[in-house]
Amino acid sequence: MARTAPGAEGIWTDASCPVARTLDLVGDRWSLLVVRDAMDGARAFTDFQHRTGIARNILTDRLRRLVERGILERQTAPTGRRQHYVLTEAGRDLFTVIVAARQWGERHAFAPSEAHSVLVDESGLPLPELRPTDAHGKPVDVDTTSVLHER
Repeated sequence: MARTAPGAEGIWTDASCPVARTLDLVGDRWSLLVVRDAMDGARAFTDFQHRTGIARNILTDRLRRLVERGILERQTAPTGRRQHYVLTEAGRDLFTVIVAARQWGERHAFAPSEAHSVLVDESGLPLPELRPTDAHGKPVDVDTTSVLHER
């Protein structure tokens, strides 16, 4: 759940659209890379900076925003000297978004023979392709779904 509206003005891009609201919260490149790295075990500021190569000022801003928006929370490290960033329940819920982006990238962002990382399960097998289904488990796509605007 979002704690504050994004942007300096606190105005949603499209208040009734969940996609637009999600992008307002985590839609920039650096935010999703920070979330990805938190899912991969990054906790300290230096972990995120080393993994992403992001400038310190931009990383400071993204970590602050992700905390404000309820995606990450700050915790005192076991040493008591530093802050660690951990995913909240809302942050962990972005796993499916990250997997979907990863799988889209595997299909469309690399040449057929180009090497890339692969997300695997506990047995070492690649995850099956994510596919949305309807309430009965039948696959759906852009041609078989529509948006219902609630009042």
